[in-house]
Amino acid sequence: MLLTNYKKALPLLRIPFSVYLMPVFWFGLSALRGPIDVGRALGVFVVLHLLAYPASNGYNSYYDRDEGSIGGLEKPPKVSEELIHLVWLFDALAVLGAALLSPFFALLVAIYLLISKAYSYEGIRLKKYPFLSTLVVVVFQGAFTFLMTQVGVGAPKAVMLEPTNLLLALVSTLFLCGSYPLTQVYQHQEDRQRGDLTLSLWLGLRGTFGFAAAGLLLGAAVLGGTYWLRGEPVNLLIFLVATGPVVYLFGRWAWTVWHDAAAADFAHTMRMNQVSSLCLSAAFIVMLVLHHG
Repeated sequence: MLLTNYKKALPLLRIPFSVYLMPVFWFGLSALRGPIDVGRALGVFVVLHLLAYPASNGYNSYYDRDEGSIGGLEKPPKVSEELIHLVWLFDALAVLGAALLSPFFALLVAIYLLISKAYSYEGIRLKKYPFLSTLVVVVFQGAFTFLMTQVGVGAPKAVMLEPTNLLLALVSTLFLCGSYPLTQVYQHQEDRQRGDLTLSLWLGLRGTFGFAAAGLLLGAAVLGGTYWLRGEPVNLLIFLVATGPVVYLFGRWAWTVWHDAAAADFAHTMRMNQVSSLCLSAAFIVMLVLHHG
């Protein structure tokens, strides 16, 4: 019976949903010009995507106790105490796994986990504050994770602090700033009932799509300029080709929502997440292969 309860709680870790955060990992690797240790890169991937992110997802679900659809789960199971046990287990495994790669990487992973808990924990609940919560999410899931990935694979400090590398880290935050509010559009009712004033709820549906377009456009502009400074125009071309489907899908979805608010639903949001994640990941993987292959 006990094992059955843990099995029921496991989906709330939303491990498959972690795929949507993969672009930052590949982006961080593609920005490195020196050799990359494949074994360490695999270790970083496991720590982040199979342990740390699921732990954060589970903790968020534990305190939100959503009854409607959430990222990666259209019909989430009911929250039980077994969920928080799994969260602590995954937290511990993430930090221990990171420590096998480097103590500093383990420290960064621990910081990430603590910040993600402050986002949801009822005693702090950053989620109630639209601008502060957005700032925390886009910095820690963007630039912080970009650089944390590079720390995990053992990149030299001089490489990580090189100006154009820091600009690319900023780009990851700008992209998150544009895409993050889009993940909230279908939860307006539940957020309102819980008293969580998310950025998307504050902006409204049309405002959310306008904000997303501005953030993504700014990110793309800084990315293009940075690749030009680095003498990597091929990377810019790869990015433009790979994100063509994302731009088309976003534009069509925005137009639909503009005329029918009901289109800002779970299905459209997940489709947008899937397409953008896969296209961006593919672009950065191609860059990585061309540079290190």
